[in-house]
Amino acid sequence: MAELPAGYTDIPEEDRTKARLFFDRGRTVADTGNFEYAIEMYVQGLSLDPEDVEAHKFLREISLKRKASGGKPLGMFDRMKLAKVTKDDKQNLLNFEKLLAYDPGVTDYMLGILQNAHRGGFYDSVLWIGPILQKANADAKTPDFNKFIILKDVYKQLGEWKLATDACHYAMKLHPNNMELGTELKNLGAQHTMTKGGYGKARSFRESMRDGEGQKRLMDQDKDIQSADLLVRMVKETEAEYQADPEDSARLGKYVDALRRTEQPEYEEQAMQILDEQFQRTRQFRFRKTLGEIRMAQLARRERTLREQVNADPTDDEAKTMYQDFVNERNETELAEYQLLLEAYPTDSTARFAVAQRLFRLKRFQDAIPVFQQVRADPKYRSTAGVFLGEAFLFSGFVDEAVDTLKVIIEEYPNKGDDRSREMYYWYGRALEEKKETPGAIKCYSQVAQWEFNYRDVQTRIKRLRS
Repeated sequence: MAELPAGYTDIPEEDRTKARLFFDRGRTVADTGNFEYAIEMYVQGLSLDPEDVEAHKFLREISLKRKASGGKPLGMFDRMKLAKVTKDDKQNLLNFEKLLAYDPGVTDYMLGILQNAHRGGFYDSVLWIGPILQKANADAKTPDFNKFIILKDVYKQLGEWKLATDACHYAMKLHPNNMELGTELKNLGAQHTMTKGGYGKARSFRESMRDGEGQKRLMDQDKDIQSADLLVRMVKETEAEYQADPEDSARLGKYVDALRRTEQPEYEEQAMQILDEQFQRTRQFRFRKTLGEIRMAQLARRERTLREQVNADPTDDEAKTMYQDFVNERNETELAEYQLLLEAYPTDSTARFAVAQRLFRLKRFQDAIPVFQQVRADPKYRSTAGVFLGEAFLFSGFVDEAVDTLKVIIEEYPNKGDDRSREMYYWYGRALEEKKETPGAIKCYSQVAQWEFNYRDVQTRIKRLRS
């Protein structure tokens, strides 16, 4: 078996286990749409296990979803602070990963991850980000020659001759008359031909280079859209590994993850059965928690299907009724899941916020009020929970309390004109209107209209109140 490249950093199993707790929580909050907190959870987990490639991948999924939903990059001062290079390679890696999570298309951040992962000996992370950087740079309007050269040199030092050859080839396209580079391209190709093979059976980086198919599998996993054949193959491979050592929690986790990615009911049922057996045997709630996540993911897919049917034919009253009934059923099920989670983790403000949201969606406003009040103690949720709390007071008939709550939230909130402040002002206007304080309500609606003229029904409300 060949020697690993010098400087490879192995992660202790204890740290891997601790990191998974952060990743599990991050996955849970990401499902609620709280992408910023999910990013924080994944970055904290990666501080313990920077070599968890699946965590890197899911964090990137969160990043892309956040961007698609209108998420903005970090502010200038935060970007400057995180981009400042220190002597700590791992911390630099985490900083660039966070920057990339908030702005997933910046190749400079990808390069920062690559270089610091390489210097820190986190070679699995190198092999994860390398292809992403190469593709992003190649697709750029003006590809950066130096980024291809850096990729080539990093791959060379890892003995990844095929990848080094590919990077060199991209560089040659930009400088086709560079004779020295042309010679190196030939040498890299020859080196690849002479040293085909792998590092044998082992974990992590060793596994990714086990044989000629190892790198191909890693590249396959980095594709945004995975084929059904690949997903089934991953299920079979991880199942075989799990069956060889059912006591290995890491193998169990990979097997369950592979089953989940198929999004096929029969595979998901297998995953839930395994998780339930593990939970009953060990009483470790993390297994029950993952089972609940799968169940809620199934409900989310079902709701999307029903919603598409309603959108396809808005006149179908039966489809509308079926959809609304299912939405209520989903909220009831999710409420039970998050209440169970909160019993196991009483200090988990994310689970508490999810409970309050489901109570609100079920129009159980008076039940939701005390839960939102508790959640507001967490700075992450203070403003968001405050708006929900104001609405819950309003819909419960506690108009004065709604007015006071929303007024305080607006005074505390530092940003003006963003999505959250528009929501605050709108509901403050609604509360003032309900209290018959018409001038104040008009002023709130007018402010919203000046920020976004077509926001909700502010135009109609302003005209009606002024008339």
